[in-house]
Amino acid sequence: MHSWCRILSILALLSSAVAVPASSSVTSAPAASPTVPYASDDPNYPLWNEDEDIIPEAIRGTLGASILGPQNIPMELQNPDLLAPPTTDAGSLPNFKWPFSLSHNRLQTGGWARQQNINDMSIATDLAGVNMRLEVGAIREMHWHNDGEWAYIIQGDLRISTVTPDGQVYVGDVSQGDIWYFPAGYPHSIQAKNTSAGGAEFLLVFDSGSFSEDSTFLLTDWLAHVPKEVIAKNFQVNISAFDHIPASELYIFPSTPPPLNIESDMVIPNDTPMPFTFAMSQVNATQAPGGSYKVVDTRTFPVSTTVCSAEVTVEVGGMRELHWHPTEPEWTFFVSGQARITVYGSSAQATTMDFQAGDIAYIPPSYGHYVENTGNSTLLFLEIFRSGLFQDISLTQWLALTPPELVKAHLGLDDATIASFSRVKQEVVGPAH
Repeated sequence: MHSWCRILSILALLSSAVAVPASSSVTSAPAASPTVPYASDDPNYPLWNEDEDIIPEAIRGTLGASILGPQNIPMELQNPDLLAPPTTDAGSLPNFKWPFSLSHNRLQTGGWARQQNINDMSIATDLAGVNMRLEVGAIREMHWHNDGEWAYIIQGDLRISTVTPDGQVYVGDVSQGDIWYFPAGYPHSIQAKNTSAGGAEFLLVFDSGSFSEDSTFLLTDWLAHVPKEVIAKNFQVNISAFDHIPASELYIFPSTPPPLNIESDMVIPNDTPMPFTFAMSQVNATQAPGGSYKVVDTRTFPVSTTVCSAEVTVEVGGMRELHWHPTEPEWTFFVSGQARITVYGSSAQATTMDFQAGDIAYIPPSYGHYVENTGNSTLLFLEIFRSGLFQDISLTQWLALTPPELVKAHLGLDDATIASFSRVKQEVVGPAH
């Protein structure tokens, strides 16, 4: 009897020793404390811009030193974050900037074309671009590609046409800010109208990083390499009808402008189920705290199944918010203004680069980034994606919708700061408060 009483007494003592008050929580982790040093308070602003009358130096704060050797001053003025990068940069991401100004230009009677592909930026594996100019009446000859073609009109007016594999036809007009899309293999034509004095200039984006403008399938090039008796048999006409076909490709060449009345240019009325052009210029932009944006994807332009886009403006001091695109590569083209982008590629790798009008940025899927207006005028750029559907993840929205204690544990923020985060995507934010 005494033995049982002793055992019960011991169990009672053990129970009271491990009892936890109802208001406490059980944890195996130590109390919160810094596990790594706090990040620097240095704001890492850009140190200069391309308009300043200075000689740039490779110095940021106490880091770096003056340059004793030769300098390309105009290039260094345009790229302060390469010569004197922010201290937050680390690692060595592949180059993600390409200026069209460095692309070899193909000059033709009636226009020109220059391109960017994986040969210029090895990181740009899924999208490539062409900048093309046509004088009034000039034609980019009838052709087709292995890849889908998306286009944006920078200036001027154009008439395009295509025929589908089912023999359906579409003829359409596009103007500044409008877009078109041709699926891979669809034959098409492009001609500058005479409704603007200088003709037209436009951007072409293809859904393959290895695309080459010099490897398109051209009408004249094909027929120049087919025996004429075969051509005559195919079209069921006399062989003499082909006495004047070109002996080599035309590519871009001058011609008479198309008629103003588009119906008079049609062999038959348009009969495709979906249009191949979209008047993005007529879409009202969505206003944001620091600018505006338009998104065009298969929800509004269903024929464009492999490429979608956003047209973004950022006011002075504003920024396209910190974000990433889950699975979509981004090909960014700067239409006007000055900007900088820091791309975060995981594994403590981050690089900051500066951009001017005519420059291209390429950002792989899931790489975190922002686009900051570093100039003194409105920034206008295009985000173009290898996807039919536009998607992005906002860093601010993610943190705002995550349990606050988790955010506090990661970043050491106070409750008021976390509560101030927008639960709705801002897309474009204004200057800091």
